[in-house]
Amino acid sequence: MKPVRIAAILLALCPLTAIDARPSGAETYRPWCVVYSGRDGAYTCIFSSLEQCMMTATPGTGGSCVQNPWYTAYGSGGAGTTGQGVRPRR
Repeated sequence: MKPVRIAAILLALCPLTAIDARPSGAETYRPWCVVYSGRDGAYTCIFSSLEQCMMTATPGTGGSCVQNPWYTAYGSGGAGTTGQGVRPRR
């Protein structure tokens, strides 16, 4: 092979080796949500603590804080992450 062809092949392969081939991270579920009454029950689940949620859901906004239903099912080592209690066996 000619040295120019070898150099071209190496230059073409270098960017491919720089790509990180790890799987993507799982979605992070936050434990607290604010629910606005006038928006068809829209949930905004971005709060790590009840205090953060309560600061956003002030009385003038029409929002209230609830626990995130996805977090209780899948987050922080819940039944959804361990695989226990998900489905009954037949």
